[in-house]
Order: sequence, then structure tokens, then C-alpha cells
Amino acid sequence: MKYDKAQIYKSLQEVQATEGDQNLIEAGHVRNIQIFGDEVELDVISMNPTLQAKKKLEVSIMKAVHDHAYPKAKVKVNITVPEEVKERAAAQQQLKGEELPGVKNIIAVASGKGGVGKSTITSNLAVALAKMGFKVGLVDADIYGPSAHIMFDVQHEKPGSIEVNGKKLMDPVENYGVKLLSIGFFAGVDQAVVWRGPMATKALNQLIRDAHWGELDFLLIDLPPGTGDIHLSLVQAAPVTGAVVVSTPQAIALSDARKGVAMFNMDAINVPVLGIVENMSYFTPDELPDNKYYIFGKSGARNLTEELNVPFLGEIPLVQSVREAGDIGRPAVLQENTPIAESFKEMAKNVVASLVERNDNLPPTEAVRITTMAGCSPKQEKTV
Repeated sequence: MKYDKAQIYKSLQEVQATEGDQNLIEAGHVRNIQIFGDEVELDVISMNPTLQAKKKLEVSIMKAVHDHAYPKAKVKVNITVPEEVKERAAAQQQLKGEELPGVKNIIAVASGKGGVGKSTITSNLAVALAKMGFKVGLVDADIYGPSAHIMFDVQHEKPGSIEVNGKKLMDPVENYGVKLLSIGFFAGVDQAVVWRGPMATKALNQLIRDAHWGELDFLLIDLPPGTGDIHLSLVQAAPVTGAVVVSTPQAIALSDARKGVAMFNMDAINVPVLGIVENMSYFTPDELPDNKYYIFGKSGARNLTEELNVPFLGEIPLVQSVREAGDIGRPAVLQENTPIAESFKEMAKNVVASLVERNDNLPPTEAVRITTMAGCSPKQEKTV
């Protein structure tokens, strides 16, 4: 069967361009089509330089050719980004906060909806990374509802003070191999934090920049739920390497998670989404360890990642010991040789793997390096 270029052009009218409301053909983003027997090679341009946007475009093109032209065609898509788009992205990157001395990767952990266990995921991710041999810090940026100091059993501690190059900085509290700063260290147990946006923003900047973090492979930022001032302030305060979005399988939580991903994909923010974690995936009672009860729905976050073309980072079951561990300040990942600890470790490895891919697909000047990947697969043992 001889393939017809005109039929392929027609199929590409079903693919949305990465900028504006036009399809690929109307936008003039298809530069060349070559046919070699049953192989179709296309050269197209993307006006969005992010990895997820290019991957989504590639998948959409292959689907369009198969669905509307030739189902058995072998499709190869070559995607380039115009220089002016790269320059624009670089300019946006420069508008973000200056690098933190000694901090190699900054990961924001976010959720569109409250109550999905974002802080639990962040604390266990931090400890899992520390157990893998990384140097880890955590900023509890949930200004109005801080909890990290409780989850790390340091609620009665206070950050110290250290002088660095003539400037006094906060010395973070450390436990389980993780350096920690939280507004919870400075507010009383019964004291409500009632601040307007500018005050919350100033507090976040102080927690991030007025601290002596030393050498860190990862600095995790536990963001408040939603999409607001704190999130925008974060990308202005520090060059965020990537974002992890947390959701439950529930439809209403997934709707808000979608908004969280969209926020990080905005041109003004442009932070790569490393993937989505599904928390409370299923319930397994102790007396029936082989049973799974999908209380909030099944595979909702996994399906969302396929739709949004972002990585799925893992599913964390709804287990009583996770809640108990958080309440006593000993993250569940510390429970050696338990299924829940293994699920957190697997999630951490997936985050690292996604970060490796993210940095491999950015210009070398923007990539950040770490040296050791204890507990990772050989593919993951690359510089990040």
C-alpha cells in the first residue's frame, strides 16, 4: 500500500498546535513529511519547550496518523523548538529566583486539594531520599497549617543561629537525616497564623533564603493546597527544578490535581511536573492483608497521568500505621521491611528517575548535578 502525503496532512489537522487555537497545519508547524515504504517521518515544531509538551505533541501526532490515515504506519516524529522560543524560555527562567548556594535540586510538592496527604507524602519522600544516601532538606511552606515539625517529632525544637560570611542565618533543625524549617517552629501550639499574602510570602522567602542549608542534593518544599500567592512566590524565590503533585483517586481531588499540573505548566511559571503520586489508593486491613478495598475509586491518578502525559510516581495505600507514624513523629518509611515502607521507597526512586529524565532534556547550564544514587537502578545512577 502506497502512502499519500495529502492524507497524512489531512490527519494532522486533528492535532492542536502547542501555541494558539490552530491545528498543526493551520499554524504552519509541519515542516516536512517523508515516506519510506510503511514508514512516515515528520519534522514539526513546538512552541512550548517543555519535555511534557513535546511528548504530548509526539503522542498526538502518532495517534492522528494511525486513527485518520494509516493504522499500521511506523511513525517517527522529529520535534524542534525555534530559537526565539528557547530564548523566551531562558528569559523567563532568569526571572526566577537566584540559585541557593549548595542546593542542587529544589522540588515543590503540591496538591490542588487539601486533605490528600501531601505533607505525609513530602515527609516520607524526604526520609526515603535520605535513606538512599542523599543530603536532604525540607521547607514546610504550608504557612497556615504547618505540620512537618510534628511529623518529624521536633515540635519542641527551635532552629539555631549561625553566622556565614558575616550574615546571621537560621540553622535548620535536623532529624532522620533531613534538615527542616517550618513556620511551626515560630508559632505557638494554639496560635493561628492569620497573615495576608505579602506577610506569608515574606515568611516563605525567609525560610528558604535566610537559612544555612549547606550542601543539599534535594530541598523539598511542602506547599499549601491550591494555587495561590505562596506558589507564585516560590518560583520567584528559588529556581524550582520540578514539581510533584499529590492526589487521591477521588474524582474531585483529581479535578484539583489537574489544576495543579496546569499551574506549573503556565508560561509564567514553566516548572516541569515530575509526576503525580496517588495517595490513599486502596485500603488493606491487617486481618486481610491480601485484600484491597478501593474506597476513593480505583486508578484515578494513574489514568490522569496518562491523559496529561506526565509520569505516574506510585500509589500509597491507606494504612492505619501511616497515620499513627505521622502522629508520633516517625515517618512510616522508617518501618523496615513493611509493604508501606516499600511503597514510599518505590515512590522516591520514581521521583529520582523522573528528575534524571527532566535534567537530561534541559540545556546543560540549567541541569543540576548530584553524584550518588544509592538504592537506584543503573539507569537512575546518572548525574542529576
